[in-house]
Amino acid sequence: MSYNKIDELPQDIREQLPEHAQQIFFAAFNAAQKDGMSENGAREVAWNSVRNEYQQGNGGQWQRKPEDPPIHNKAITTGGN
Repeated sequence: MSYNKIDELPQDIREQLPEHAQQIFFAAFNAAQKDGMSENGAREVAWNSVRNEYQQGNGGQWQRKPEDPPIHNKAITTGGN
C-alpha cells in the first residue's frame, strides 16, 4: 500500500522523524512498492534510506548525520633524476 501523502505515514514514524527524513521515507517506500516489493521489504528500504542521512539520537529522535569532512588529496612530488 503506497502512501499518497506524508500525513498518511504511521504516527510513530511521523513522531520520530523530522520532516525531511519523513520525505525520504515516503519517497523510498513508494518507489520500492512501485517496483513490486512487499510492504515489509519497502519499509526496510525506506528505513535504510533514512539511515543514509540520519542517525537515531537519545530519546529515539532522529537527527541528521554530520557531513563528512572534505578529503583533500595532495599531490606528492619527489625530487627527480
